Amino acid sequence: MENTLNKAHKHTVNVAVGIILRDTACFVTKRNETVHQGGKWEFPGGKVERDENVTDALARELREELGIDVIDSEPFMHIEHDYGDKHVTLHIHTVSSFTGEPRGCEGQQGAWVLLEDLQKLRFPDANKAIITKLEAQYL
Repeated sequence: MENTLNKAHKHTVNVAVGIILRDTACFVTKRNETVHQGGKWEFPGGKVERDENVTDALARELREELGIDVIDSEPFMHIEHDYGDKHVTLHIHTVSSFTGEPRGCEGQQGAWVLLEDLQKLRFPDANKAIITKLEAQYL
C-alpha cells in the first residue's frame, strides 16, 4: 500500500526533447554539475509548460538553450522513465530543419557528435533507448 501511495504522489515531468540532426551527427549538451543528472550529456530540451503543446515547448526550449529556430520537427519516440525521486515523460522529436547554429546559450557545453560515437558519452539512463533507436535507424 505504501509504494502505491508514494508512486501516486511522485512528481511527473513532461519534457520535450530534440534530436538535432546534421548528416550523421547530432548536437548534444552537457548538464551542469549542480542539477539532477549533472555532468551527463543529453539531447537538449526542457519542460513542457501547462499552456503549450510538445512542438511549441521544443521550439521554445531550443531557442532559449541553443539559439536556434526550429523549422520542422517530427515525433521520434516517447519514453517513460522513473528516476526514483521523479518520473519523466520524454516526448522526443527529430529536428532536421532549423536556422542558426546551435551553441550553449545558458553556459552549458555543447558539441556535434557522430551518431556512432554517442555510446562513448555518459547519458542519463532515460536517454539510452534514444541512442539505441538512433543507431538502428540511421547507422
